[in-house]
Amino acid sequence: MVSKSVVGCRVVVAAILGALTGCSVIERQAPAELESRPLGAVPAPPASAPPAASAPAAGAPITRPRARWLPVDWSELPGWQADTTRELWPALQRGCDKPAPGWEAVCAAARGAVPTGDAEARSWLMQRLRPYRVESLEGSADGLITGYFEPLVEAQRQARAPFRVPLHALPDDLATRRPWWTRQQIDTLPSAQAALRGRELAWVADPLDALLLQIQGSGRLALAEANGTRKLVRVAYAGHNDQPYKSVGRWLIEQGELKAEQASWPAIKAWARANPKRLNELLWSNPRYVFFREEPLPDPALGPRGAQAVPLTPGRSIAVDPLAVPYGTPVWLDTTEPLTSTPLRRLVMAQDTGSAITGAVRADYFWGWGEQAEAQAGRMKQALRVWVLWPR
Repeated sequence: MVSKSVVGCRVVVAAILGALTGCSVIERQAPAELESRPLGAVPAPPASAPPAASAPAAGAPITRPRARWLPVDWSELPGWQADTTRELWPALQRGCDKPAPGWEAVCAAARGAVPTGDAEARSWLMQRLRPYRVESLEGSADGLITGYFEPLVEAQRQARAPFRVPLHALPDDLATRRPWWTRQQIDTLPSAQAALRGRELAWVADPLDALLLQIQGSGRLALAEANGTRKLVRVAYAGHNDQPYKSVGRWLIEQGELKAEQASWPAIKAWARANPKRLNELLWSNPRYVFFREEPLPDPALGPRGAQAVPLTPGRSIAVDPLAVPYGTPVWLDTTEPLTSTPLRRLVMAQDTGSAITGAVRADYFWGWGEQAEAQAGRMKQALRVWVLWPR
């Protein structure tokens, strides 16, 4: 579903929990497993901004392999005038580094455009693009949005208490042994451990942190080097052991330890703290094991590379089904904040995907990194409607 050269294995949080959505591993690449700024009122666009909201919708419907796009009026986009649209520009320009077919002229203009405000940014877009409502091939405009994030974990370059859980680079024999050892075998068999000896990139203190990094497919390490210096690096997906992904959240539900409506990443961590003798049983219920590569983090304000092969922008990048919405497409979201009725209506860029992200009206919202992003992503499972903007 995705090029193996990019971010790699991420699963939406719902897939981590294995509850309600029935999501599977998101193979981005590969697969994948396991924000928001307040929206303020902004001035209306100048009277000369074309096209007028009352102008009739133009253009013909567009059919994609998994979606149908219907041309609409700009007035159909709820909250269009209230978005802080200028915030989209960095994500739009990054997306233009890998433009979708038909976007060459718009992207050439976007690279040299620097809107001075939200109204000017909207006017620029309205002059060059046309809105379409996205529906399923069966005609449904209703869908689902979930959230994901980039974990931030404390780590050490050398094993020392309490940092005893390794993150591994690819083993040398991965290509010749398919499938490779399971997670349980890696933890218990001397031969599997010998194959990974010397492949340790870093060590973390909590095995659930290691699992979360593997599920998300990438993460940030606040890394202490052997000489005592500290730096921030990224570990990115490099491959996996070719074993099936199994949700630890679903395992807890099947064991009767959690109810489906209770399943969340904090609940899983709380269960693990309360049941330390069963921790391995929980971890080994998922035989998939992910390997990483270490990358520098020259700009901490940028997220990991998504399936479009451009860095993700917190609050302005989403994962989509590329058979419904091509990478590099601006998408208008109409949903709500997690656990609230506060509208979340904003323009974002389709720049990533995942195996659980399938269908016309389906998105995974990139919240960024840190505790707040983790909390918001873990709670997000909202109703969704979407519109795309496409060159005239």
